[in-house]
Amino acid sequence: MSLFISTAHAAEGAAQQPSMIANIGMIVVFVAIFYFLIWRPQSKRAKEHRTLIESLGEGSEVVFAGGLMGRIKKIEGDYAVVELSRGVEIKIQRSSVVSVLPEGTLNSL
Repeated sequence: MSLFISTAHAAEGAAQQPSMIANIGMIVVFVAIFYFLIWRPQSKRAKEHRTLIESLGEGSEVVFAGGLMGRIKKIEGDYAVVELSRGVEIKIQRSSVVSVLPEGTLNSL
């Protein structure tokens, strides 16, 4: 019957349960790893993006999520009117702005 499976013989008292402190310690280690690898970097990126969105003003040259670049003409609450080229204006959500370009970048393109 034990052709493929070797027979295991356990000595008396050899099988012990891990202590409660070891289990709690392992959970604390996993939470710390999760915090430093996921929560903290994500909250840092979100804070930087919030700061970027709040710093937008008229005349800022921006790149937004679709990859388009333009100059902000006016801000209307959570939206901004962006001029892509002369006479071409679109309305975007301020949260779709990915980065702010240095002044004069659009003129050099």
